[in-house]
Amino acid sequence: MPDSPSVTDRIVKRMELKAPVSRVWRALTDHREFGEWFRVKIDGPFVVGQVSRGHITFPGYEHIKWEAVIQRMEPERLFSYTWPHPKSFDKSGAQDYSGEPITLVEFRLEKTAAGTLLTVTESGFDSLPKDRREDRFRENEGGWIQQMKNIEAYVTQKL
Repeated sequence: MPDSPSVTDRIVKRMELKAPVSRVWRALTDHREFGEWFRVKIDGPFVVGQVSRGHITFPGYEHIKWEAVIQRMEPERLFSYTWPHPKSFDKSGAQDYSGEPITLVEFRLEKTAAGTLLTVTESGFDSLPKDRREDRFRENEGGWIQQMKNIEAYVTQKL
């Protein structure tokens, strides 16, 4: 029997947004809109199976390059990507993420009476090297708390 994921293998955040599913879907999957609330400038549209590149725009983190591989885009239901967790971020912006361990990020949408239930799950932390697993989990846990607030503000003010 395979081992089940540990409590520290995944981060799960849920929030009911007072916006229609179609609006939340657009905020998640239009690379420009995603970039506004996520604070990243992405070079081009999200395409399943392709690498999405850009850079973080959050003050103090502009040197960090964005890179993710789009996994699934099931309209108004599921958007997912994998992204790397390098040992460190090169201040020059010349990071090479090939061969770095990854986690899977999934955004699931469900229609509710008031709008949309958004569930964000990031999983795969148990596959990260032990020397960075705990820090990345803690950093991303805090990051997803903030990103949920960001998308809520974005979709409710830009209906």
